[in-house]
Amino acid sequence: MLAWINFLTHLLNHWFATPVDALLGMVGVHSAHPSHPINNTLTLELLVFTGLVLFFLLVRTRLSVEKPGNAQHLAEIVHEFVSSQAEQVMGHGYQKFLPVLTCLLVFILLCNCFGLLPGIDTPTANPSVPLGLALFTFAYYNWNGLRAQGPIGYIKHFMGPVWWIAPLMFPIEIISHLARIMSLTVRLYANMFASDLLTLVFFSLVPPAIPIIFLGLHFGVALIQAYIFMLLTTIYLAEATTHPEH
Repeated sequence: MLAWINFLTHLLNHWFATPVDALLGMVGVHSAHPSHPINNTLTLELLVFTGLVLFFLLVRTRLSVEKPGNAQHLAEIVHEFVSSQAEQVMGHGYQKFLPVLTCLLVFILLCNCFGLLPGIDTPTANPSVPLGLALFTFAYYNWNGLRAQGPIGYIKHFMGPVWWIAPLMFPIEIISHLARIMSLTVRLYANMFASDLLTLVFFSLVPPAIPIIFLGLHFGVALIQAYIFMLLTTIYLAEATTHPEH
């Protein structure tokens, strides 16, 4: 399996190394290996992305009320789960956020589960992946907060309900929101890195039958961390888009 990942990474670098390196240069990032800016972590992310696009296209082209297929059943289960969680946290108006929340949950879960394959490092055990997801989440909920409340209303959101402590609350709230980036990143990265390391250690020390238990543990951690990331994003969205008078 690792050989196939290495082969795909080599192909991607052969085809896209120049534009990727140029894009990185535009944002001030300089790759240590300009001829190979794409690593296995990015290759795995692209595989997950491609697989999700193909899956959603398959479900979309085979939608049926009378005879839903297995893919549609799976999509409906995920949709109903995310819908129930979002409705409990956000209440009315949660529907417009479902596509992003669903994609976050499934994307992170699939990335987390790559660690179950022999020789494959979990993409989310690389800190750059959780950081990217955290930055996207931060930008997404703040943007929706601005849209829902307007610039003035959203700034007031950081000042608290009591005007005379606003000068104290405002910097505290700003720091608290910025800390969410680190919190989301470290939580996902640390748990998946530790799970990868634990599985690797036990596979190298004891007979293969015993570490299989830790593969089940890894899957449990993968599922929980994907859920927590999605749930925290939902909570942040609810806080950002709820008007104070409500």
